[in-house]
Amino acid sequence: MLILGIETATEQVSVALGGHEGVIARFEVCRGRRHAEILTPAIEFVCAQADIGLDELGVIAVDVGPGLYTGMRVGLATAKALALALRIPMIGISSLDLLAFPHRRSDRVIVPVVDARKGEVFYAMYRQVPGGLQQVAEPTVGPVDELVADLLARSQEALCVGDGALRYANEILEGYHCEIADDAHPSAGPLVQLAHARALREEWVSPGEIRPIYLRQPDAQINWATRASKVADT
Repeated sequence: MLILGIETATEQVSVALGGHEGVIARFEVCRGRRHAEILTPAIEFVCAQADIGLDELGVIAVDVGPGLYTGMRVGLATAKALALALRIPMIGISSLDLLAFPHRRSDRVIVPVVDARKGEVFYAMYRQVPGGLQQVAEPTVGPVDELVADLLARSQEALCVGDGALRYANEILEGYHCEIADDAHPSAGPLVQLAHARALREEWVSPGEIRPIYLRQPDAQINWATRASKVADT
């Protein structure tokens, strides 16, 4: 079964194709917030490189966040439109799962940290278990000092990974001694790998059942709510 993976939850656009033989084609580029103009050509490119037509796909996998609102919406809308047009199911996977997966063999607590802007980060915690990873702390959003407090409370060797970990490395390391990995963004490669395992168990859904993981309101809603409260106070 061939799977197309679409990942746009951070500043990177990542697209991959794969199946039982693993990832067979992948395209990644980080050019700011240009997801809408990059994504469709990226899909066409990986299909051409792998010599695979869209009609050969069996599942569309997509990163459902948390992440940057605009980028997430571009990826989700494109993935759903393709799945509907091709009449195939979808699999949604968290950006935090995607960041943790490449480090599944680490004996440390794995802490994916995605930059949420406004001085905040999205993060969760995982540990190695036979056959993969287990989430030991649920996804949350908060300032960096809350992340540090959670690390201190767990008091275990930790590996932080993601653009949030890199951006706030000094603040994290000042509060808690841990390792910061170099990889900044979730990738469509692990997305295809994780989705394939779920596809074998037929753990897919219809496009209408895919739901994004925001963890907080989009900035536009926050700004509108703030403006409305100011008007009400006058």
